[in-house]
Formats: sequence, C-alpha cells, structure tokens
Amino acid sequence: MAHVNDCKSVELRTIYDHRGSISFVESGVDFEFPVKRAYWTYDVPSRASRAGHSHRQLRQLYVAISGSFDVHLDDGEHQRVVSLRHPNEGLLMVPGIWRELHGFSSNACLLVLASELFDESDYIREHADFIAWVRAGRP
Repeated sequence: MAHVNDCKSVELRTIYDHRGSISFVESGVDFEFPVKRAYWTYDVPSRASRAGHSHRQLRQLYVAISGSFDVHLDDGEHQRVVSLRHPNEGLLMVPGIWRELHGFSSNACLLVLASELFDESDYIREHADFIAWVRAGRP
C-alpha cells in the first residue's frame, strides 16, 4: 500500500549562471516513468483548493514553476503537507495517495508531468470512496 512518505520531494537539476537559471528533468534519469502528458494549473485564487482526488495508477511529478502552494497528502491513515516554493523543487507523486492543493500565491503555476494520458476511470474523486478503496486493499 502507498504511504504518504512514498511521495518524494526532489531537488531538480539546475544550472546557474549570470544570465539566469535553468532547471530540468529527464524521464528515466530523474524519475522512472515515461511522460505521456504535461499540463499546468495557474490563476488559482489564493483561498481556492485544487485536486481533491486520488489516482489508482497514475504517477506524477509536481513542480511549482512560479509562486508557491502546499500539497496535502493522505494515504488513508497518515497525512503530510509538502510545500512547493521554488522552481527547482519537485514532488514525485505515487498512485494511491489523496491530494489537495491549498495556499496558492498570487503568481503560482503548477506544472504536472504525468505517466499516462487522461483516463477518468483512474480517478477517485470522493474522499469517502478513497477511504473505502484503501480499506478494501486497493483492488
């Protein structure tokens, strides 16, 4: 079963020089899954929350490419909060973790690299359903 500590904070490789910085990741080097989809979320009001779901199979890398926000993680027994505050920090998300995003700064932009194409059947969108799924052994 997935545990909130299976979601790993990672420092992204970064090159710094007088012209600015560039951070990068490579599938198969910095994380094990292939990237089949990328998307970004922005213009989120500071009091709003995003996500509020879990995935059965999907793996993701979250990066705050601008601004900051908090990722609240829940494995059905343990909870943890990870703050993403800099574009050279990422959070590797594993399947079977409920996630909610809160505390968006005014200029926040979340980039997500996903292991699969969009599949609605992979989502668990109600927390009560997630808890029942966890208690059933995550079939």
